[in-house]
Amino acid sequence: MAKIKYLSTGNEACGEGAIRAGCRFYAGYPITPQNELTAYMSRRMEEEKGIFIQSESELSAVNMVMGASAAGARAMTSSSSPGISLKQEGISYLAGMELPAVIINVMRGGPGLGNISPAQGDYFQSTKGGGHGDYRLMVYAPSTVQEMFEMTYRAFGKADKYRMTVMILADGMLGQMMEPLEFDEDIKPEGETRKPWAMTGAEGREAGSVKSLFLGEGVLEDINDRLQAKYRKIEAAECEYEEYRTEDAEVVITGYGTVGRIARSAVDMLRSEGVKAGLLRPVTLWPFPYERLRELKGKGARFLAVEMSAGQMVEDVRLAVQDDPKVSFLGRTGGGIPSEGEIVEKAREKFTSKKEK
Repeated sequence: MAKIKYLSTGNEACGEGAIRAGCRFYAGYPITPQNELTAYMSRRMEEEKGIFIQSESELSAVNMVMGASAAGARAMTSSSSPGISLKQEGISYLAGMELPAVIINVMRGGPGLGNISPAQGDYFQSTKGGGHGDYRLMVYAPSTVQEMFEMTYRAFGKADKYRMTVMILADGMLGQMMEPLEFDEDIKPEGETRKPWAMTGAEGREAGSVKSLFLGEGVLEDINDRLQAKYRKIEAAECEYEEYRTEDAEVVITGYGTVGRIARSAVDMLRSEGVKAGLLRPVTLWPFPYERLRELKGKGARFLAVEMSAGQMVEDVRLAVQDDPKVSFLGRTGGGIPSEGEIVEKAREKFTSKKEK
């Protein structure tokens, strides 16, 4: 099978992954640092005879995706932090209707309008249900341009399989950096399923509906119970993570996305000093690898959570480990990016007797 290989930004790789997954409806509104994705989709959707809409707002974009998904289309929207905040009501509706969709968040610094530098302050929003009600999103955290393509491509299959919204949580650095991208020329959409629930007209079948308003006594609770059972199934089947040099690790660094790349280099630096360090990089932020962290704790490991935030993923690490003294935190905010040296120094300070001379 022939391979296609070229240099791509993360934003454009994400768009191509969506196209190759069969996405034929995109609605979005411009915001930095994800504008390259919107621009890319405007060109590729025309080439693929799909539908591209630059909507009048983030609210209208997510509601357009809702309508397209209800009609059976593979649909996507994208934005950056404050734009995703505006989409939260629609995201909750998507969850309540059990509509498959893919949402891309290329994070920027916050709170408020913040700045356009890379950050990871949207972890709570994406993994804990940023809108109202009891719901979950499946959340992927790519760390390379290649993963931006692959995870977006896979997200559509997962969305259809579970009838739920899947989010790709990236950041401004990953969205705009360039790296080699490679994929099979003849790659086909995966996980496409028949959608008998889709609103395609009632000719030849009984009329149906897709809704999230349930006023009958006990009806909504029954639906929520079913949703929670589905989420437990996903937790058991879809949790993904990458480990690096954890076999004998006494210090395990946790970091996702761009930070996971930086932390990998820090592990090598610590190993060169004789510190038994390793990396656990969550690939899915929900489901989160609680069980694997508990296993590493059982082997005597201590943990350093590193994030481009004031401390969000670290709460899930603490929940998994359930031993606060074993968990330390290093965070940078407002577009600050932790360096390998900062991670090494923090690990030395907390977990070893070594100090820089």
